[in-house]
Amino acid sequence: MSKVSKGSAKRRKGAATPAAPSTPAPGHGGRAQQKLDTRRRIRDAAWALFTELGYDDATTKAVAERAEVATGTVFVHARDKADLLMLVMHDRIAATVDAAFAALPRKEPLLPQLLHVFQRLFAMYGEQPLVSQAFVKAFPGASGPNGERMNALTFAFLHRIAALVRDAQARGEVGGDIDPLAAAHNIFALYFAALLSWLSGFVTLTAALDPVLKNALALQHRGLRA
Repeated sequence: MSKVSKGSAKRRKGAATPAAPSTPAPGHGGRAQQKLDTRRRIRDAAWALFTELGYDDATTKAVAERAEVATGTVFVHARDKADLLMLVMHDRIAATVDAAFAALPRKEPLLPQLLHVFQRLFAMYGEQPLVSQAFVKAFPGASGPNGERMNALTFAFLHRIAALVRDAQARGEVGGDIDPLAAAHNIFALYFAALLSWLSGFVTLTAALDPVLKNALALQHRGLRA
């Protein structure tokens, strides 16, 4: 907010001249909020068009028009259309993972816990399978700013899985010589391989979860046992 020094308002003889109300220039907080609002409108517009038209047929120009921003503004928030897809999916995946861990069956063994988490993710992919397939195809090697955010989210997810392995070690369910983070990397690789089997058309999304991923995780779990 702007500051007004004392005595800055001059008085004419016999009458007071009220100071004109001033509108404070937006501070950093206002600009940050405006940027977040713009990002949200672009994200929502991209999601709407990806689901309505399909990822391949949606254009960044159409996203800009739907979000009511200049086309150049879209590229402030995403490097290209693939990075725009990362922007859209980042928030959906983050929310799904948070909800899955919030409802995690803490008293269950490791395998049911892992299946609980991945079942939530597969259910999310199943809501819009064509957009999800585009994401699974584009994610490896994603390097735009939103791709980097997706990579950071993935690393955070790996650490959350590693924490489940560590808890299983504390229960005596997993060998004490197992590196929890290395185990988490193996588990994630099995998850992504199951997604690729669906992307390649070898199995349905339902079958990619069960039996493909379920059996692979069960085999991995046997190898982790104490």
